[in-house]
Formats: sequence, C-alpha cells, structure tokens
Amino acid sequence: MEARKERAVCWTGGEALRGSGESEFDDQHATDGTVGHMTISVSTDTPPDWRSLGKIPLLATLADDRLRRLWAASRPRGYVARQVLRNVGDPATHLLLLLRGSVAASVTTSAGRVVRFGNFVAPCVLDKVAVIDGGSHTATFTALTPCVVRSLPRDVFHALVDSAPSARRHVLRVLADQARRQQARFAAAITLRTDARLAAWLLAEASVASDSRVILSGTQESLAESLGVTRVTLNRALTRLRRDGLIALRFHTVNILAPELLRLRADG
Repeated sequence: MEARKERAVCWTGGEALRGSGESEFDDQHATDGTVGHMTISVSTDTPPDWRSLGKIPLLATLADDRLRRLWAASRPRGYVARQVLRNVGDPATHLLLLLRGSVAASVTTSAGRVVRFGNFVAPCVLDKVAVIDGGSHTATFTALTPCVVRSLPRDVFHALVDSAPSARRHVLRVLADQARRQQARFAAAITLRTDARLAAWLLAEASVASDSRVILSGTQESLAESLGVTRVTLNRALTRLRRDGLIALRFHTVNILAPELLRLRADG
C-alpha cells in the first residue's frame, strides 16, 4: 500500500537540451523569437516591453529613462522547456534578465550527482554574481518552462552600477539578501529532517505566491535535488505530509491545508 501511495505523488520530466555561448546565440536567435527554422512559442500574452525590466528586483530602483536604455542595449532571447540557457563554466559575458518562465540552476559533481541550487521564476536576474566578478557561470541554467529573456552585455551593466550610486546600493542589498537566504538553506540542509525542509520550502513558495497553493514546475527529482535528498526520500516526505492532513496533492499542485501545523513541522 505504501509503495502505491508513493507512486501516486510522482511527476515526470525530461532531459535538458544543451546550450551555447552568447556569440552562437546571436547567430541562431532572431528578434522574432526563432531558433534556426524552429519557432519558439513562449507565451500567448502581449510581448514584454521596457517596463517589464522595472519588475525585476535588481533593477526596481531605476528611472524610466535608464530602463529604456537597458532595453535598447539588450537583445531578446526565447527558450523552450528543457533547453539550456548557459552551461557551468561558460564565460559570463551577458547578464540574463528573465522576463517570463522559470529556470533551474544546477551542477553535476565529479561523482555524477546533480546538485540543484534552486529554481528561479521571472521576473529576475540569473547568475548576477558571475557577471559582476567577470568570471564564468557558476551553474548550468535550464529552462523549466518556455522562457523570455533579455541578454544585457556585462559592460553595460557595469557602467550602470558605476554611474548610479542608488543602483549600486540596491545591487549590494539584493546580493546580501541572497547570501543570507543561501546560508539559511545550507543550515537547514545540515540540521533539519526531510519533512521539515520540505515544509519550509512549501511555506516559502506559498508566501511568494500569496496563496495556499504551490505549483511544482519541475520534476520530483529536481525538487529532491533542491532539498539535497533523493527522490525516494522526498516521495516519502510528501506522502507523510499528505497522510497527516497537512497538504493535498493534485497533479503538479500542492494545496496547503493546515499552514499552522505545517509551520510547526518546518520548525522541526
């Protein structure tokens, strides 16, 4: 019976397609969202414009004229689900501005284990640390859904930070907040049981969405990688939370039924 329950909470996904460097994308991607002879359908909504940059936390303090200049200096990119935007070790020559979609960041260890740093949902900036320090990308970024991206040259972003003290302070605050969250995540991975880690993750995701529902955009394996556990261990934790009446599962959605009790579980 337990095995059948665990199978009921599984969901599947596919392999990532390999990405390319920025110069290669310049040749492959047209401004109408095509790759070679294949059209990428990323959204049926109105295409984003320069105002969408102001919704990105890193750029939220910029005036409209600066946002327009960044929009003009950046180039549009379209990615299908499972396509790699950048590989770990690729030169970080451009800042990737994710306007629509979600992206996973991961690395593969020498032992072949995949370590996932997290999922990033638009609007946001991908791997800003690598662009700021002028090094290479720190992870492989793979589209979980169709994505719309603007690619901003690194020197343009550096010039923006150098010329605008308010932007510089804001960038530092965003980076500091990211460092704090990463530290908390690593501490949780070491000290908390899988049930507690999963509960904390669900509550954090629900707080961002301001809803009692959490959409699981990736595979069960990808979520397990994010929490630092195996897929089997995650499956058992999901089953326990559901059995205890804390959550309900339906396809790729988790409904939080008892947030107060889930908070107690997250606290260990």
